[in-house]
Amino acid sequence: MAHTLAQKILQRHTDEAITDAGQIVRCRVSMVLANDITAPLAIKSFRAMGAKRVFDKDRVALVMDHFTPQKDIEAAQQVKLTREFAREMGVTHYYEGGDCGVEHALLPELGLVGPGDVVVGADSHTCTYGGLGAFATGLGSTDVAGAMALGETWFKVPPTIRATFTGTLPAYVGAKDLILTLIGAIGVDGALYRALEFDGAAIEALDVEGRMTMANMAIEAGGKAGLFAADAKTLTYCATAGRTGDTAFSADAGAVYERELSFDVTGMTPVVACPHLPDNVKPVSEVKDVTVQQVVIGSCTNGRIGDLREAAAVLRGRKVSRDVRCIVLPATPGIWRQALREGLIETFMEAGCIVGPATCGPCLGGHMGILADGERAIATTNRNFKGRMGSLESEVYLSGPATAAASAVTGVITDPSTL
Repeated sequence: MAHTLAQKILQRHTDEAITDAGQIVRCRVSMVLANDITAPLAIKSFRAMGAKRVFDKDRVALVMDHFTPQKDIEAAQQVKLTREFAREMGVTHYYEGGDCGVEHALLPELGLVGPGDVVVGADSHTCTYGGLGAFATGLGSTDVAGAMALGETWFKVPPTIRATFTGTLPAYVGAKDLILTLIGAIGVDGALYRALEFDGAAIEALDVEGRMTMANMAIEAGGKAGLFAADAKTLTYCATAGRTGDTAFSADAGAVYERELSFDVTGMTPVVACPHLPDNVKPVSEVKDVTVQQVVIGSCTNGRIGDLREAAAVLRGRKVSRDVRCIVLPATPGIWRQALREGLIETFMEAGCIVGPATCGPCLGGHMGILADGERAIATTNRNFKGRMGSLESEVYLSGPATAAASAVTGVITDPSTL
């Protein structure tokens, strides 16, 4: 039968013939990951199962990214427990301190995930790796413990929604605007337990970082995975990261989709997701007078070097409003060093930004940028639920890097093209 991307990848990892959506299959996994919040829960379940060793010490990744450096005693205890487990199991890919970065930027950069892989993680944004042509999805910590022990898990083969983006992207409109537009169109449950498959001329024109941004937020539409075909750009990215043996692939002609959507990006303007859901999407022009007290540029969604370049281009030669805290968090040490070499860090500092370490930080209301009652932020992060970045009486707007940077300069939500 003709396979969608989800079906094609899962078929490579199961001995059962995939014939239809909804089928239950057991699949071998390529990589299992967890972080400093979810790993301790997985370790507890791993012990309770009576497991003695992880299935493959080279295919488990434990990344201490959410509270790094540790913000309090509880966070330090979480990391200590995970560190000791990693040492006991001989886990190769344990990351903490100066080697640590936001997991969903770090693993692709290190070549640990790529085309055709099946990746499961105890974090909902594991779907990021779909930007590289991997079937990647978040699981609960107990299921991740099982995968760590057995090297396999089960899936219900998801039906697929295909989203085609045509046309040419205007200036200051990027991958974040595309995925927010899609989420705004179908809602936060519009792809519930579906795979989202992206294609079209505008998608082919995106770089791999932009594709990962879009795949990252598939979960914000309820998606099981967000998937892109593996093309020449994908293979070049993965080869640069040190991977070998990857091959290009795409969905089969004649594959059956549950639903097909089409978007023409020509003439599109930047958008933002307004409080308190990622599907409350509006053009920036409709919220241009909304004041902000904080701007966050970073996260597993938009903390890569291309995102920092985009923000720096807007901030160069300008100053952050005295009424705004602009926090910049490069997503990995490698991205940090590259930003330093390119002069981006100097640009951010001269503009009056706070440049911090490679951490999730304020994205989840963890640390390094918590909002007070009545405060409002615009962020390049992925969620804006009530209380997500601090007080239940605060608000978060989601945008791309250029819009966030422009808003930092003016103190109100701003279309960067107007500066």
